[in-house]
Amino acid sequence: MGNVAASSQKELGHSNEQPDPVATIRNGKEILLQAFNWESHKHDWWRNLEQKVPDIAKSGFTSAWLPPPTHSFSPEGYLPQNLYSLNSSYGSENLLKALLNKMKTYKVRAMADIVINHRVGTTQGHGGMYNRYDGIPLSWDEHAVTVCTGGKGNKSTGDNFHGVPNIDHTQEFVRKDIKNWLQWLRNTVGFQDFRFDFARGYSPQYVKEYIEGAKPIFSVGEHWDSCNYKGTYLEYNQDSHRQRIINWIDNAGQLSAAFDFTTKGILQQAVKGELWRLRDPHGKPPGVMGWWPSRAVTFLDNHDTGSTQAHWPFPSDHIMEGYAYILTHPGIPSVFYDHFYDWGSLYHDQIVKLIDIRRNEGINSRSPISIVEAQPNLYAANIGDKISMKIGEASWSPSGMEWTLATSGNRYAVWKK
Repeated sequence: MGNVAASSQKELGHSNEQPDPVATIRNGKEILLQAFNWESHKHDWWRNLEQKVPDIAKSGFTSAWLPPPTHSFSPEGYLPQNLYSLNSSYGSENLLKALLNKMKTYKVRAMADIVINHRVGTTQGHGGMYNRYDGIPLSWDEHAVTVCTGGKGNKSTGDNFHGVPNIDHTQEFVRKDIKNWLQWLRNTVGFQDFRFDFARGYSPQYVKEYIEGAKPIFSVGEHWDSCNYKGTYLEYNQDSHRQRIINWIDNAGQLSAAFDFTTKGILQQAVKGELWRLRDPHGKPPGVMGWWPSRAVTFLDNHDTGSTQAHWPFPSDHIMEGYAYILTHPGIPSVFYDHFYDWGSLYHDQIVKLIDIRRNEGINSRSPISIVEAQPNLYAANIGDKISMKIGEASWSPSGMEWTLATSGNRYAVWKK
C-alpha cells in the first residue's frame, strides 16, 4: 500500500480492513500530552510530573510523552551516551520509577522518547572522533557508527544528524542490542509507548523491526522536513509533503503513527486570515489527517517548534483556534505542556472542555468529516454528525434545532446534538 489512493481507501473502507497489529491504533481514541518542554531538565522534572498525574488522567489523556529517560551528554537528553543508566538531568532512576508507577495507577501510559539515530561516544577511536562506546553497558566500537559521521560502519540509510556519531542500523549486532534495550524499557522499566526521534535519520524498515521486537502499545515517529514554500509563501498544495510522511508510515509496516507536520504548517498559516487553506482540492483536510487519519498525530507545538527554541512556533494569539481544530477533528491530537500548564488555568480549562466533548461525543481518529465552509475568515465542519465547529472571525452556526452550543471562546465555537 504505497500510494495515496490506497491509503485513503484504507480509511474510507475500514469495515473490511484487516485488524491492525496495534489495537490502540484501531480504537482511535488516543489523546496525547507532550509532558515537557526544552527547559524541563532545570526543574526537578520527574517529581513535578508525578504531582500532575491525577490532573493528566482526569483531563482525559491516554498517554504522556516524557523526555528521553537515559543518561545524556546534553541535559535535554537528545545526545544519549549510557542508554542503560536512568539517572538523567530530569531526575534519578528512583524518581522516574515513582512517576511511572503513579502513571500506571492512574491508567495514563508513559511514552518513552527513543533517540536511536545518534549517540555520543565515551572514548576517541577511528579518526580521533568520539565514536567508541567503552566502559558502559551496550559497548560498541566504531563499526556501530556510519562511515558518513566518522565511523567504520556502512553508509547511513537516512539523513545525517550532524556533529555527532550516527548509528549504523544496517549492522545486525546494533539492531539486536537496540531491540534488547527497547524490550528493557518496555518490560522492565515500564514504558508502554514509544516516540521515535529524528525518524528521517534511518530507514523506516528498522522502526518496523524495533516495534515488532519490543511491542509498544502505541508508537509515533518524528518525520519532520520542510513544507513546500515558494520563497517565504506557503504553497496551497502540500500533497508531496504529506506523501513523504505517508511513505514513512507505510515503510514502517503501518505499525506507527507519525506527527502530522503538514497539518501544523498549514493550520498555523491558515489561522492568520487564510482559513481557505483548510480544505484540499478534494474537499478533505489538507494534512496527513486528510489521507490517513488513524496514523496522523496532530499537534500545534512541541519542544523544538515552540518552547524556548521556537524554531517554528504556532501564533500564540490563535492557540485556542488551533486546539478547537485538532481536538474536534479526526487524527490523534497531542497537547503541548506549555499551553496546558504554563499559560494559565484559562487555557487549561478550555482545552479540557474540548477533550471532554471529543470523548463524550465519541469522536475518534477515523471519524468522518464534512467541511462546510473554508473562507479567509471562516472555517466550519461537521464531524461524525456528532459535533459541528467553527474557527475564525466570521460568525456561523450549524442549521437545525438539534444543535446546542457545547463550548466557545475567542474565534471558535463547538456545537453538539
